[in-house]
Amino acid sequence: MKTLIKIVLALSLIPVFTTCAKKEFKPPNILFLLADDWSYPYSEIYGETYVKTPNLEKLTHSGVVFENAYCSSPSCTPSRAAILTGRYPHNLGEGVNLCGRLDAAIPTYVKVLRENGYSVAFDRKGWAPGDYTKMGYTENPCGEKVEFSKFLDKLPAGKPFFFWFGTNDPHRPFDKHSGKTAGIDVAKIKVPGFLPDTPEIREDLSDYFSEIQHFDKEIGDMLELLKKNGRLDNTIIVVASDNGMPFPHAKANLYDYGTRVPLIICGFSKEAQDKRNNYFVNFIDLAPTFMDLAGIKSPPVMDGLSLVPILKGVIPENREEVFLERERHCLCRAEMNNGAGYPMRAIRTKEYLYIRNFHPERIPAGDETIPGTPSEYGDVDGGITKVFMMDNRNNPLVKPFFELGFGKRPSEELYVIKDDPYNLHNVASEAQYSSVKADMQKRLDQWMKTSHDPRLDGKGDEIDRYESTTHAWITRDSIIFLDK
Repeated sequence: MKTLIKIVLALSLIPVFTTCAKKEFKPPNILFLLADDWSYPYSEIYGETYVKTPNLEKLTHSGVVFENAYCSSPSCTPSRAAILTGRYPHNLGEGVNLCGRLDAAIPTYVKVLRENGYSVAFDRKGWAPGDYTKMGYTENPCGEKVEFSKFLDKLPAGKPFFFWFGTNDPHRPFDKHSGKTAGIDVAKIKVPGFLPDTPEIREDLSDYFSEIQHFDKEIGDMLELLKKNGRLDNTIIVVASDNGMPFPHAKANLYDYGTRVPLIICGFSKEAQDKRNNYFVNFIDLAPTFMDLAGIKSPPVMDGLSLVPILKGVIPENREEVFLERERHCLCRAEMNNGAGYPMRAIRTKEYLYIRNFHPERIPAGDETIPGTPSEYGDVDGGITKVFMMDNRNNPLVKPFFELGFGKRPSEELYVIKDDPYNLHNVASEAQYSSVKADMQKRLDQWMKTSHDPRLDGKGDEIDRYESTTHAWITRDSIIFLDK
């Protein structure tokens, strides 16, 4: 009799628990704010106090600041494709290259969230650069393009949304003297160790920092729109960057200033407020995180790992290391009908950065010139710093920096992070690091094998033959688009 009573009581409680569970979970809105070429640590939230970011500072008190977040590739198109799909760029076919083709059959968070009741859209720079009409898409892979205020105005009450706001800041070109106008004190700037410390470089950096500050202002504008619309309380805000700063030895390279970027996630729970996380995150982790936040029960298979357990305080870490990669950035080498890239793979741990260059006979920055084109070192964005370094390459004070940013490199590089935060001193050939290098080689090979990397065992040169969907030449001080 007692057993029967227990069973009846248990059954009678099931609907109650089910109802409570349904009421407890309300799919959150997700606002994704993505900068363009913003390197860690350039914000006062990371200690660089001359880059004023008050809106980011406010956000940090309601979220988690990630100290070791990395884009999967330091190049716009593959980095953004990896965010959309949760896959390593080398698993995206032609999507691995800048201006490549993202196969419309590959699941994205956009498709999955829409199937689960979300309204999904974007503004400014989404999946780009590239021509999505040449790859089976009828809209940008990020969804419908619409201004955020108009998107909110037409959004049905109670319908969850995902919105990608992709600013063009702080991508080149910069407005000259904008740093001075913004009140940035060039004397306080800490010039990164891979650049010469000159007035020209300091001014260029200050203009770059002013664009980061402009991005921060737009973050404030977006938050105000949410507040006025009454949707701020149930919105998770994610702030990130697609890759590092557009300077030599940074963007389009697997050094830290090309791949290590800011990441802040806010508005999740009380357990994820005013926290810092020092473990490794790869941006292939964002798509599975978005789906997990939305309560998707059966997401597609991805290479990334959800960050929700970290946000809940259940686990402190997602990864012990990150694996990084790069294929063709710009069309800037005469070899293979201008299609030759500079393929690289890397493993970054707390202590070391190990890089493998698959074609060390090529110039990482691109050929100095390509006959019949205006290209000049086309894998380095044009601007004041590039012009200064090219014009002063034979100056003894500039030459070592020029070699770092524009010279050839050996097939293997190894850097000791605590002694060398700017990745300047390659110790790969030093005997005292032979065991470290062997371990890093083994771990990188294993990752390439398990992740089905086409570059494994010296293969993969078909990647250089993939055609671009759009074309441009990078010059000393600008970019020339061929498809306009």
